Formats: sequence, structure tokens, C-alpha cells
Amino acid sequence: MKCPFCGHDNTRVIDSRPADENNSIRRRRVCDECGKRFTTYEKIETIPLIVIKKDNNRETYDRSKIEAGVLRACHKRPVSANQITRLVDEVETEIFNKEEKEIPSQVIGELVMDRLKSLDAVAYVRFASVYREFKDINTFMDELKKVITTK
Repeated sequence: MKCPFCGHDNTRVIDSRPADENNSIRRRRVCDECGKRFTTYEKIETIPLIVIKKDNNRETYDRSKIEAGVLRACHKRPVSANQITRLVDEVETEIFNKEEKEIPSQVIGELVMDRLKSLDAVAYVRFASVYREFKDINTFMDELKKVITTK
């Protein structure tokens, strides 16, 4: 591992421990040249997940797309950044636990909506209106009625 301070190649691990609920390893390192310490995280490299879009195009899974959609839905709502991160983490964990090489975008959208529904009703309706492409006020009202009756 190259030292981020002096660029020297010779660094040693002085401490290792699990991180992120045993999904990665945190390592404290020291540079033999300059003596400075730094932290690295190791994650298991997985085969890239492919998302099948509504138009049957395929693209590589991108966590930031889920984050962006949830952030837009939660804009000006009483939802913290930690809650959003936790929601995206839960969705991502469920996606990868399926152990599929390809997953339809509809499955991801439904997972997000399930979690948003319990987090914030307004954010849920915002996300659903974009995701489900409401064509008119009636479909929007139908979704609102579902939210109201489940409370």
C-alpha cells in the first residue's frame, strides 16, 4: 500500500478489525519511511450487478442513482441524511442478498417505495409519482388513498 503522505511503497498494517457490520475490513497502517499513520478499508469485490431498465436496456448497478432518487423525494422533508443512507444501505443489501446477476429496475423501485412508505408518506408519494409515471390526477389520488388507508 502506497503512503498517501510521502508516496513510499513500504507500509505496515498495525491494526485490523471488521467494519460496516462485517462487510469490510478497517486497517490502520504506518509508513516505514515518514512514520505517518493512515486508515484503509477493504471491501470484497463482487461481480457487477446489471439492472434491467423498463425499456429492456441493461446498465451496471449504480448506488448513486438510488440515492439521488431518494434525496429528491425527501427534499424539504424531515428526513435526516443518516436515515437516507440507512434506507439505501438496506435496499442495496437486499438487492445483493438475492445473489442475482441481473435485477429489474422495477424490483429496486418497489424496495425503495416499501421503505419510503414507512419513513415519510410525502416522500413516498413523490417517489411513486415519478417511478410509476402517474398519467393524471386520478392515478395520483388512488396512490394517496392507499397511503391514507394504511395509516
